[in-house]
Amino acid sequence: MGAPTSLIRACTGRQATSLWETLMGLSRGITLTAVQRASRKDSPAPLALEEGELEEQFVKGHGPGGQATNKTSNCVVLKHIPSGIVVKCHQTRSVDQNRKLARKILQEKVDIFYNGENSLAYREKREAEKKKQERKKRAKETLEKKKLLKELREAASRKDG
Repeated sequence: MGAPTSLIRACTGRQATSLWETLMGLSRGITLTAVQRASRKDSPAPLALEEGELEEQFVKGHGPGGQATNKTSNCVVLKHIPSGIVVKCHQTRSVDQNRKLARKILQEKVDIFYNGENSLAYREKREAEKKKQERKKRAKETLEKKKLLKELREAASRKDG
């Protein structure tokens, strides 16, 4: 269960700091993870993850990098117990950075799990796909216009010559 919807609103500056301090004072024994993201005023913040609902492990890495990668336990495996979602993050050599990235990824996945098509990540993905389709359509139209212009020039040069 996430934070109440009244606490999920995106806040900035002093509001965020005071809200965070209030939450920390009210929730003794519960630790919330704050994940920073590029803010949009019209979209709500994703669900907050409670540290009590997370299970974290550090395992040895894999892939390119040789001994430095394969002998250090800097790969983070993070599990959200209520939903059963597991995220494995080994994008950097730093354990701290991998922990932050794993929480961010897990937060998006949990948001999609609970909210489905209404989730923030899903909506952003749909918007990106629409923009891509529009760019393809415009590129196709300009290519057709160039071909037509070329044909008109060739036809005009044949009449003159």
